[in-house]
Amino acid sequence: MSQNDGSSLTYAQAGVDIDAGNALVKRISPLVKATRRSGADSDIGGFGGLFDLKGAGFKDPILVAANDGVGTKLKIAIDTDTHDTVGIDLVAMCVNDLVVQGAEPLFFLDYFACGSLDVDRATAVVAGIAEGCKQAGCALIGGETAEMPGMYAKDDYDLAGFSVGAAERGTLLPRADIGEGDVLLGLASSGVHSNGFSLVRKVVERSGLSWEDAAPFDESKSLGKALMTPTKIYVKPLLEAIRNTTGVKALAHITGGGLPENLPRVLPENLTARINLDAIEAPAVFKWLAQTAQVEEFEMLRTFNCGVGMVVVASAQEADSIKTLLELQGEKVFVIGHLDQRGSEPVEFTGSLGL
Repeated sequence: MSQNDGSSLTYAQAGVDIDAGNALVKRISPLVKATRRSGADSDIGGFGGLFDLKGAGFKDPILVAANDGVGTKLKIAIDTDTHDTVGIDLVAMCVNDLVVQGAEPLFFLDYFACGSLDVDRATAVVAGIAEGCKQAGCALIGGETAEMPGMYAKDDYDLAGFSVGAAERGTLLPRADIGEGDVLLGLASSGVHSNGFSLVRKVVERSGLSWEDAAPFDESKSLGKALMTPTKIYVKPLLEAIRNTTGVKALAHITGGGLPENLPRVLPENLTARINLDAIEAPAVFKWLAQTAQVEEFEMLRTFNCGVGMVVVASAQEADSIKTLLELQGEKVFVIGHLDQRGSEPVEFTGSLGL
């Protein structure tokens, strides 16, 4: 027999604050409006987001979709109360996966789940998402906030994102003419990006440092703030290279699995990527991670980007001009190798990262 003390129970008493949710929508509306672009100009709050492909200038488009999260980097965000950049990470992980297929990111939707909705914290997260969308040139057209007490601890939250891009039919990457002699250009990463943070957190634990201590690899910042450096968004420079040259044959976003796992995803089975590690300038954070926990070089390479967040497979004839164009767009570019006839592995390394 159920017990009833006669008192009325509300949703708020169960841990879900509808008023906080409404307040969040009001707070983030200007952030969302700031991401408007051709094809997307509707307000948030409806049951779905709208996008006009014709209004965006496409004639015969192929749609490309990607979704992702931020992973355990969120634990550092929560532990350090740093919430204004993880939204950039979220967008980056999705839109970088779109542009590698030759697609222009068009719109983005987010999913924010938490144990208890803190409007200030959630607004900071969405502000980061809006900033990432502006960097990528896509519109934030909707999302979902889910307050789930009992599923998440009070201060915990999780993020997921979904983005759609488009490319005109016949322009998708990778191209069919990838071949022996093509040049591999590596675009510098901003740091660890958003992969390998379960290992990062183990290394920090072994180091005995706190998040507030000065970062050994960047003493101008605390360790927590330094590790929260957001993932670089490569969309606009790469679209410039794709549209203004004829030599971009493939792109590879270097995420979990590093160079050994991500490059083969865009290469024919008859080719090997030969990479000279001496050509890569790995940020100091990777040397600190490797030395602090005695992580072997190959383990570093298959866990982290190790300084290269994106790889361009370029024709030998246009590699120099593509490199120059990307540098004019503000990218730091390394010539890291070339494609050769298939060897024993799809990716083979010479040299060393010097970690």
